[in-house]
Amino acid sequence: MAAKVEVPELGESVSEVQIAEWLKKPGDWVELDEPLVELESDKATVELPAPVAGRLTDILKQTGDFANVGDALAVIDETAERGQDEPAAAPRNDAAPAAEPAPAAAASSGGDAFVMPAARKALTEAGVPATQVTATGPGGRLLKEDVKRHLADKTATVSAPPTPVVTPQALNGDRSERVEPMSPIRRRIAERLVESQQTAALLTTFNEIDMSRVVAMRRLHQDAFRERYGVKLGFMSFFTKAAVEALQLIPQLNAEIQDKNIVFKNYFDIGIAVGGGKGLVVPVLRDAGLMGFGEIEQRIADFAARAQAKKIDPDELAGGTFTISNGGVYGSLLGTPIVNPPQSGVLGLHAIQDRPVVIDGEIQVRPMMYVALTYDHRIIDGREAATFLMNVKRSVENPERMMLQI
Repeated sequence: MAAKVEVPELGESVSEVQIAEWLKKPGDWVELDEPLVELESDKATVELPAPVAGRLTDILKQTGDFANVGDALAVIDETAERGQDEPAAAPRNDAAPAAEPAPAAAASSGGDAFVMPAARKALTEAGVPATQVTATGPGGRLLKEDVKRHLADKTATVSAPPTPVVTPQALNGDRSERVEPMSPIRRRIAERLVESQQTAALLTTFNEIDMSRVVAMRRLHQDAFRERYGVKLGFMSFFTKAAVEALQLIPQLNAEIQDKNIVFKNYFDIGIAVGGGKGLVVPVLRDAGLMGFGEIEQRIADFAARAQAKKIDPDELAGGTFTISNGGVYGSLLGTPIVNPPQSGVLGLHAIQDRPVVIDGEIQVRPMMYVALTYDHRIIDGREAATFLMNVKRSVENPERMMLQI
């Protein structure tokens, strides 16, 4: 009996997907629930598992093709028999018992035989092979803490990427052109940016922040923070906390327009823009106002790692009330972010640069950052926008205030 593999429902408003990558080829044996194909929607990339066990006999949609919900993607023959030379797929069992300890010389390899159940689950969620993680547990066991440490190191690299080396295209007289379809995520980004420009009265206000105290605090407490929370203390937690405080003072920036009404949100779901494998995505920190610095950094590190692995769930990208975008990690000195509708504001962060500033009548060199607030002028006036930025500036320049909540 032949079973069709169809595009499932992937969430509200998702009607079309693009075939990102086939993980199996015609003729391969697949187990029930074994990852079969990656589907990219306008919100996220997801793995579609095989609905039955059998042999993949036909692929109906090729990599790069588009398909609608309900469309058939492939055919699996349930009646086929597994060949003697085809080993069964490794069971995906997070509760598998740990193997016996191995000699210390082989322990640091992160081999799958020594992965503890909690670590195995963390590896699966992050899409990271066990062989990439250094094991530090007794007898060479790979612990959950090892995975968290690896993800934190990876996130640090992602959040502060090196300057790319661009090799110019050779000038050989070639006047050919290349055409490739826009991915669903790229199309959705384009649609929302145009929608924002066409439906809102956008205006941007700027300020600059002296980052001296935050830089000093990070340097002083970095080791203790990382030891306790398993991630580095970054800048985003300071700005997230500062933004929540400022939003409490200027609630219009945490509101949205619905018809002829303004809906004020009494909660703070902060979208954090991170670079993903297919473009920028904005996962949401739910109830960010209730989080401490450690939890904020842990969540952002997790988002960044899973965005690179294309493991962000669509539900994690929906429903933010305000957004923070950090172009500074890519070297941006100044820019005007665009509001993510139906939100009313977005805070843009930029690169930290040493600049001469006047402090108490004297010229000093300080690490300075330009910040930009783009807002919907229909419900937010310049006074409120400037007040919001001044409060963010005051909080970040005096981080002890946020710690003491004064």
